[in-house]
Amino acid sequence: MTHSLLDLPALTAEDVARIDRKVAALLDTEQDVVIMQGEALLPLEACIRAGAPRGSHALNIVTGPYGQTFGDWLRDCGATVHDLAVPFHAAVTAEAVRDALAAHPEIGFVSLVHAEAATGNTNPVAAIGDVVREHGALFYLDAVASVGAEPVRPDAWGVDMCVIGAQKAMGGPAGVSAVAVSARAWERFAANPDAPRASYLSLLDWKARWIDGGRRTLMFAPAQLEMLALEACLDRIAADGLDAVMARHARAAGAARAGALALGGGIEPFVYEAGAAAPVATTLRVTGGLDASEVVAEALALDPSVPLIAGGGALAKEMIRVNHYGTDATREAVLASLEALGGALERLGAPGVKTASARAAVAETWPGE
Repeated sequence: MTHSLLDLPALTAEDVARIDRKVAALLDTEQDVVIMQGEALLPLEACIRAGAPRGSHALNIVTGPYGQTFGDWLRDCGATVHDLAVPFHAAVTAEAVRDALAAHPEIGFVSLVHAEAATGNTNPVAAIGDVVREHGALFYLDAVASVGAEPVRPDAWGVDMCVIGAQKAMGGPAGVSAVAVSARAWERFAANPDAPRASYLSLLDWKARWIDGGRRTLMFAPAQLEMLALEACLDRIAADGLDAVMARHARAAGAARAGALALGGGIEPFVYEAGAAAPVATTLRVTGGLDASEVVAEALALDPSVPLIAGGGALAKEMIRVNHYGTDATREAVLASLEALGGALERLGAPGVKTASARAAVAETWPGE
């Protein structure tokens, strides 16, 4: 029997528990997984509200706009926030984190974005996790952009709250997200009198009613489309092999960076060091007086299918993002993006545009398959 998208059978507790297990397998974690029906800002905020009690101290590592948002939430919880900010074109180092924790031994919560898709950098979570674990703080990680594009290992790295979303490298839906929570984090949540309870933000309700109940009774009406789409993308990653999916993103990033360096026309990588560049997306700086938004508009006029957008907020005039993630983590998408950028730069009168050189750089970096 077939069903239309508007006539799907209701998901059971067994169905949702099965998808929980598939998320845990993706993350190679023994921690409790909670799938939340909403984009990743929901579990991201829920973890901070539960894990940062009023009067506590938190180290908030800022390598992009999401780090700034987390600092605002932490302050709103009544925590004293120590921001460790680095330029958006770089990554934070474990040594800088160690120094910040040594300067403030009272810190009990550390927040970090793994990969900032908005700025194109990625941070060395494994090394930072060692430092945070030695200090004894809870470690909160936004892995929304990184999961599927690079390794995400909460157990091995000592991450206590690892939040993921499916809409980027996983190639899945935007309306559902998940968090893996350690036993230590659950204890801290329970000890926080201000942690949300009887609320959509309440992770403690999830533990009491779903996890501790053996995942037998649903505490919500599952959104079938989003949950089934999440399961489909998890199954696709499992079938392709996570290593192969990550390798495809790494090749896309390497080819996009090489092509951009060869393109000329006032385009250069926004993230200075290749080792700090995220495989999920390549960010480019526009120089020579051009406006990034205008360049993107011209490029999309030439080829509306390319995964190009201008930077957000204050970066709109200087940054271009090549979003080579999910189904766009392909050689063809990278080539088409650089060709469209080359055509746009020529239309706008940029000097020294070398589209053929960019094409050759991509071919050398990522030979045809």
